[in-house]
Amino acid sequence: MKIDGQLIDVHQKKVYPAQITIEEGRIRDIREINYAPQQFIMPGLVDAHIHIESSMLIPSEFARLAVVHGTVATVSDPHEIANVLGVEGIQFMVENGRQVPLKFYFGAPSCVPATIFETAGAEINAAWVDKLLASPDIYYLSEMMNYPGVLHEDPMVMAKLASAKKYNKPIDGHAPGLRGEDARRYAAAGITTDHEAFTLAEGQEKCRLGMNIIIREGSAAKNYAALHPLLAEFPEQIMFCSDDKHPDDLVRGHINRLVARALSDGYDLFHVLRAATVHPVEHYGLDVGLLRVGDPADFIVVDALDTMAVQATYINGREVARDGKALFSTEEVDPINQFVASAKRERDFQVPAHRRQVRVIVARDGELITGQTSASLPRENGTLLADPAQDVLKIAVVNRYEDTAPAVAFVQGFGLRRGAIASCVGHDSHNIIAVGTDDASLCRAVNEVIRNQGGISAVGGNGEIHSLPLPIAGIMTQADGYETARAYSVLDKVAREELGSSLSAPFMTLSFMSLLVIPDLKLSDKGLFSGNDFAFKELYM
Repeated sequence: MKIDGQLIDVHQKKVYPAQITIEEGRIRDIREINYAPQQFIMPGLVDAHIHIESSMLIPSEFARLAVVHGTVATVSDPHEIANVLGVEGIQFMVENGRQVPLKFYFGAPSCVPATIFETAGAEINAAWVDKLLASPDIYYLSEMMNYPGVLHEDPMVMAKLASAKKYNKPIDGHAPGLRGEDARRYAAAGITTDHEAFTLAEGQEKCRLGMNIIIREGSAAKNYAALHPLLAEFPEQIMFCSDDKHPDDLVRGHINRLVARALSDGYDLFHVLRAATVHPVEHYGLDVGLLRVGDPADFIVVDALDTMAVQATYINGREVARDGKALFSTEEVDPINQFVASAKRERDFQVPAHRRQVRVIVARDGELITGQTSASLPRENGTLLADPAQDVLKIAVVNRYEDTAPAVAFVQGFGLRRGAIASCVGHDSHNIIAVGTDDASLCRAVNEVIRNQGGISAVGGNGEIHSLPLPIAGIMTQADGYETARAYSVLDKVAREELGSSLSAPFMTLSFMSLLVIPDLKLSDKGLFSGNDFAFKELYM
């Protein structure tokens, strides 16, 4: 097979008309020619850090949506399903990913459970991490969220880092806001990346320490606006990722959108493309082609660089997408899950009015970081009520692994005027997390997720229930990705337009309200927790 076009050579940093010859899945020859069509041929794009589970799709179905945007490989952290099902969940992801052409490269989750301050469905100790890293199917040690454990040289943490070094596999970082001497010690422990930097000064400092910064644009957390100058300052230390991508967002685009944005901002073509291709391939040792003779024939054809609209995607010489359509199908899978919680009652979500002044989580649109404030709330029959007029709503986390009482607190920033939303996609443990304006709506939203043994739901002001079941680990579905995206879009629209949420991605933001390793105030099934202090906090003030 031969393909002609304007070849973008990311190694020699030049663009020229060329003919590519492909044989047996590899590039046999690249020949410069006098004339070629005005279509650009470049290496396929790589997402340098993603949790496939956040797309709510199993890997094989995720692949069908991603390849149409030029994605040929992902560096995938199966942390989410591991927190539900342990090693069995990781094996499910690896095996399902093998069914399709897209190249999934999975890591060994370093923090399962993510903290001791929440209830998860599994534990992966240092011995299991070592076994995983010994496998050729596992390419790196996934994000080390427990940065206090690194700084204090916790024996379990250090054993996991030692295993990665023993097998010569990279160690991913996760240390939002870490600066100064603490950042230096964190990097010195052998941690080579961070996708959690959220200010330019932080990114610059970590680059100077030798770390690679992975610029993230996900469905909720968006850091490109803060970090993009790093593309010019530290061009050889930058990669791109989405981290968490909801299905409706994935339908619209993937890493190609980051590339187009960086190019429109005037950054050097080769700096941008190397961040999206060469750097993750070389850093993680991926068997992904970079348009050199002898490489696997993994490349994309793009009609215009300003839009990065992908005409065709090739993986191992096979055309896997053309004109916005994937050219392969997926197979049925046997669902796996772990779900114990039973239906709750309205009174389970009541908060005694011991005092009217309470601590309140502050959610921020487009960020994983939360703040905290306080509010004086109305009371009725000896209980505290949510107060939509102040945008102070009830938030609850329900343990899905044990049949226990919910943890209930208050949150600001969701903007709901009525009803409630709930989700079992609740990082990191994937307990049920819900926000609502009243106990009845909150209870109904939670019980719909329980009824479906996982998924997301919304209860409208008129009591109507909308839901998207996610039967695989309670966080994914094997249903068609485009149908799932449409169903999710309906729920998202209900949350924003019918219930009044002011957030751009209310369900994605909801999923991070129990992410304890990101500062500051969050809620676990065990209570309010400060990520700054790594300690529980009292609700009443």
